[in-house]
Amino acid sequence: MPKKTVTPTRMVLNQMKGRLRTAARGHKLLKDKRDEEMRQFMEIVRRNKVLRDKVEQGLTDAFAAMTMASAVMSPEALEQSLLYQNRTVELGVSYRNIMSVNVPVYDFRTHSGAGEASLPYGFAQTSGELDDALAKLYEVFEDMLELAEVEKTMQLLAEDIEKTRRRVNALEYVMIPELQENIRYITMKLAENESATKVRLMKVKDMVLKQAHHYET
Repeated sequence: MPKKTVTPTRMVLNQMKGRLRTAARGHKLLKDKRDEEMRQFMEIVRRNKVLRDKVEQGLTDAFAAMTMASAVMSPEALEQSLLYQNRTVELGVSYRNIMSVNVPVYDFRTHSGAGEASLPYGFAQTSGELDDALAKLYEVFEDMLELAEVEKTMQLLAEDIEKTRRRVNALEYVMIPELQENIRYITMKLAENESATKVRLMKVKDMVLKQAHHYET
């Protein structure tokens, strides 16, 4: 018996069959989408691991270089060297589509003033260790921005994969079996009604023959 009351008519049967075909197509499309999202998700996970290791190593190297710079320079000289910056930073965000999921793409640019050196200080009162530390920090910052982009992409894909998985399960374990059960129920009822109609017609035929010709089958 179906869970919901359905009217066992041919029109309802045709509607149920149409909905079943649509649900089956939707189920296949969603499964394909889920599988492709999972494939791309695993690729991004591997990329995330490589980037995270690179960022952790870069931060370790940058902090070690900064520690060396702090050891050979006085705190006042170090602070004075980094007090004024000659660079401006521009961060842009655009989006790309992965399986109907809009994921961010970060664009990072730095601009130096006209005729200014890349470093915000002169070389007379600073050490080479500070130059090395800043270079490593600039480099790791770009990797950190790429890592943030990848991790946000992972988060958005994971959320959509979960939504797609729930829809696939709802179709596979709820909607499609319910439609199939309704179709079986209506088909059975129509067959019973057809058999009952044949029996009634045969009885009517016998009654007509008996009344008209006094004939018994």
